[in-house]
Amino acid sequence: MFGIDNNLWVTFLARWIHFMVGITWIGMLYFFNLVNVHFAKLLDAETKKKVVPELMPRALFWFRWGAMLTLLSGLFILYWNYWVASSGGFSALFAGSYGFWITFGGVLGIIMWFNVWFIIWPAQKKIIRWVKNGEAPAEMAGLAKRAAHVSKVNTYLSVPMLFGMGAASHFPVDKHWMAVVVLAVGFLIVYVTLKASAKVLPKL
Repeated sequence: MFGIDNNLWVTFLARWIHFMVGITWIGMLYFFNLVNVHFAKLLDAETKKKVVPELMPRALFWFRWGAMLTLLSGLFILYWNYWVASSGGFSALFAGSYGFWITFGGVLGIIMWFNVWFIIWPAQKKIIRWVKNGEAPAEMAGLAKRAAHVSKVNTYLSVPMLFGMGAASHFPVDKHWMAVVVLAVGFLIVYVTLKASAKVLPKL
C-alpha cells in the first residue's frame, strides 16, 4: 500500500501504539509523583474516604495497563524486526548503537513494569479498599510507604529509560560508559524535578 513494504506498516503501527501507551503510562507516573503525592497530604481521613476510592482505581487502570501495553508492544517490535522481517536475531540486535540503547531502555522499562504490576498495584488495591472502608490496619502505613518508594524509583528510572528509547534511533554512540552518564544525569534531573514539585503552589 502506497508503495510501502508490509513490514514497515506493521512496525509503524506497532511503534505508534508503543508511543501512545507509553505516554499514558509515564504521564500517569508523573501525575502520581509530581501532583497527587502532594495533593493527598492535604486530605483529611473523611475526604480521603470519598476521593481515593473514586480517583485511584481510575488512575491506576490507565497506569498499569499503559505499562503492560508498552511492554508488549515494545517486545513485539523487536520480535518482528529481528525474527520476522529479518533473520538476524540477537546477533543483529546487539550489533550496533541501536541494540545497545534499546536494550538499555528496555531493561529499565521491564524493571518499571515489574514494579507496577507486582509491587505498586497489589499494594494499592489493599490501600484503596482499607480507605474506602475507613480501616487503618497496622500494615497499611508500611505498605503505603513501600508503594510510594517504588513509584519514586520508577520516576528516577523513567528519564534514563526514555533517553535510551530515543537514543536507539537518534544517538549513534554505543560506548558503555555513556549509560552511566545517562543514569547519573537522568537521576539528577528527576531529583531536582521532585524537589521543585513540592514547591508548586495552587495558584492561577
